[in-house]
Amino acid sequence: MKNTWRFSGNELKYLREVVDSGFGSGTSGSMNNRFENAFAKKCGAKYAISFNSGTSTLHAALAALDVNAGDEVIVPPLTVISNVSVILAQNAVPVFADIDPDTFNISPKDIEKKITKKTKCIMPVSLYGLSADLDPIMKIAKKNNIGVINDAAEAFGSLYKKKKIAKIADITSYSTENSKHITTGDGGIVVTNNEKYATAMRKFNSLGYAALKSGDGRIRVNKKIFQDPSYKRHDTLGLNYRMPEVAAALGLAQTERLEQFIDLRIKIADLFHEAVSDCDFITPQKTPKGYLNSYWCYTVKFEHEDVSWKEFRNKFSSFGGDGIYAAWTLSYEETVMSSEIYKKKAPYYYKNLFYKKGICPVAETIQPKLMQFVTNYRNVSEAKLQIRALKQTIDFFS
Repeated sequence: MKNTWRFSGNELKYLREVVDSGFGSGTSGSMNNRFENAFAKKCGAKYAISFNSGTSTLHAALAALDVNAGDEVIVPPLTVISNVSVILAQNAVPVFADIDPDTFNISPKDIEKKITKKTKCIMPVSLYGLSADLDPIMKIAKKNNIGVINDAAEAFGSLYKKKKIAKIADITSYSTENSKHITTGDGGIVVTNNEKYATAMRKFNSLGYAALKSGDGRIRVNKKIFQDPSYKRHDTLGLNYRMPEVAAALGLAQTERLEQFIDLRIKIADLFHEAVSDCDFITPQKTPKGYLNSYWCYTVKFEHEDVSWKEFRNKFSSFGGDGIYAAWTLSYEETVMSSEIYKKKAPYYYKNLFYKKGICPVAETIQPKLMQFVTNYRNVSEAKLQIRALKQTIDFFS
């Protein structure tokens, strides 16, 4: 079984606790609360709410910021489709701002150009483990009275100007899918320092139960009240996005070892950085001074004039490399957008909405050049095999 090294802490102990307790759900058990409290403490946030995915966290965050039909949400095009999907799920309008050519994160200058009277939210993505440039984004948001959701799915433990990123944006969202720094198999967790937003997200992730609170996901604390036939359970709209107790057990154990996982990825990224340091056709993602990149993966721009992206990848594999991941196709160039299927979701708001090539020229230029190298290895020794393959590939094409 792969990745068993990742589960060498208290995972089995906490899973046993859940099973022995009668296998309660997130509405009655306590493991989710324990996971949330531990994670919030690590992030430096007041509140954390666990979810079944890092997509549902973003959906709940939009709802908490009261993003609704016709509202505009500014988002980078270089990201997983989830960001766009949840915007469309709220019948809101995705507005794409271009990226910085060196950090690959959303450009605050282009965000400012895309602000309109309909803008309700900015959703930067802290890509590959590197925080977005949050200070100017928050300044723009404050000036225009709009909310900020930092999608930090890949940025556990990242610092922005030596500050924990969860302390900056209105809401910060993380994914605990299998490839992330910590994992619950599938899942997500969202943090905030705003009690109103925390309560709203808590209710959104659990069918709008009236009894839910910002810091507690249990609704069956008082059985007498819950079993009363006149008890009205739901006071707002919500979906069933809860994290199962067994997943929360994994999350708690993984959170206890969060720094260990982050430190290992950084050490592995340092090896990659050394391997490409003298290569004139590979440029790493830039980490500005004062930032801590937690390196969900190690990402570079490949700019060899005579060698194709695929040629380089194939040669890397032939030398024993695990392969190289490409960046996502830009969101507005994905088939779901280019085919205009999304217009069926809300014809009134989307009938005159079109996304044409050229709206984010920097992203369109850079996306085909990006190479993502895995940093999720059991130890540095295992990663060194990949470093050796990369050095051999660079030497072969130099």
